[in-house]
Amino acid sequence: MKAYVFTDKGLERYAGRFVWLSINTEDAKNAAFLKRYPIPALPTMLVLDAKRDTVALRHVGGATVPQLQKLLTDAEKTYRAKSLSNADTLLAKGDRLASDGKHAEASKAYEEAIAAAPKSWSRLGRTAESLVFALSMAGENERCASRALSLYRRVKGTVSAANVSSVGLSCAVSLDPSHAKRGEWLGALETATREVFDDPRVVISDDDRSGLYMSLIDARDAAGDDEEVVRLKVEWAAFLEGAAARAKTPEQRTVYDSHRLTAYLDLGTPEKAIPMLEQSERDFPDDYNPPARLALAYKAMQQYDKALAASDRALARVYGPRKLTVLSARADIFQALGDTKAARETLQQAIAFAKSLPEGQRSDRRIASLEKRLASIE
Repeated sequence: MKAYVFTDKGLERYAGRFVWLSINTEDAKNAAFLKRYPIPALPTMLVLDAKRDTVALRHVGGATVPQLQKLLTDAEKTYRAKSLSNADTLLAKGDRLASDGKHAEASKAYEEAIAAAPKSWSRLGRTAESLVFALSMAGENERCASRALSLYRRVKGTVSAANVSSVGLSCAVSLDPSHAKRGEWLGALETATREVFDDPRVVISDDDRSGLYMSLIDARDAAGDDEEVVRLKVEWAAFLEGAAARAKTPEQRTVYDSHRLTAYLDLGTPEKAIPMLEQSERDFPDDYNPPARLALAYKAMQQYDKALAASDRALARVYGPRKLTVLSARADIFQALGDTKAARETLQQAIAFAKSLPEGQRSDRRIASLEKRLASIE
């Protein structure tokens, strides 16, 4: 969004109506903010009501310029309204609870908002997206898939259909294979996601369209359709290459680096990622992402010296919780080299760093995962 959306002149009319703030979730100075407003995924947009010290609107995921304009207009209406309808009040409650990290409670508020909404409620789409995402974050995969399927029928043909169908599909994939409804929901939500993908009325960013590819690939993988998985991955990689070629700035081009690397790794062609990542490192010499991704590509190519050199450059630039990702990948490289001692030392370094992070950035789940991995290395 930083590269494609926030630079759009169509947002200029909002300049004096909002105080714009970008939060770097990796910077320790923002830990107190993150403790108060947990960020489950990037991007996440919050509109804060400073007078009432509360959240006027919360949106997880990307947005096109028209989507963002509608979100901002909705937030301003909520802020200025002397009174809200029952549905709008419940939606605001859900946003507040979700912003506090209380996803199960937030999902109940979103459900109540949908139940209380008038027939042509303009905020149904956003509420449906928020509900499905909250259920996913709460680990309620069964209800997430079920509600996504029923809500999709109500938001079909709108931009909200993309998130409702794809998040619901991910929840269906996550269900135990023995679940009685898994096959039925997988098929129906895969069909819904494909409908969104092919619907010209649904205008979404190339980045979000890439996310739909990932959901469809996961669905075919869950169905055991290896041939279609490969076909979709080849199509996905070509789509991303086209999107990167259309980029007007280096910043726009690097938006696709992460997904392109994933596609190339999945297809067994990591060497294709090297030129783009080398270019990104030249364009953004202070960014840890290009060398961190190069380390992954070189590891897949079994060029371990180059992988460690790239990892060194990434470690020199990275900070905050993302350092754990770089250290974990570095441990992978050492394990691939058969250097168990170095792998263990790297994981011990990661655990110590994870425990040193301030509240708001520290994750007990992440620490436990690293400790479990360390214990598994003999």
